[in-house]
Amino acid sequence: MNILEGICEKIRSGQFEFSQHATDQSIIRHISVQELREAIEGSEVIEDYPDDKYGPSCLILGFTKSKKTLHIQCSYPSRPLVKIITLYEPDPSRWINFKTRRNQNV
Repeated sequence: MNILEGICEKIRSGQFEFSQHATDQSIIRHISVQELREAIEGSEVIEDYPDDKYGPSCLILGFTKSKKTLHIQCSYPSRPLVKIITLYEPDPSRWINFKTRRNQNV
């Protein structure tokens, strides 16, 4: 099973938790748990952070049923609960096809 499959399986089965930051941001940004669940289906890992100082994590791109684009940063599924670190609607001026960061130094 790869990282994304493990994350999806844990989110589907309710084996996840929100960091305080993710909780705050989901409220401010009006992103529901249902939208998280929808976006994780058919999603893809667009950035991998295996050496993150707080533990391995990755950035996932997904879409809700209403076509809202979400980025979800979460821990690897090796933890008992996948931790949702942050989630947001990516700014198109900072991303190419929501997958690749634009060079902000140009």
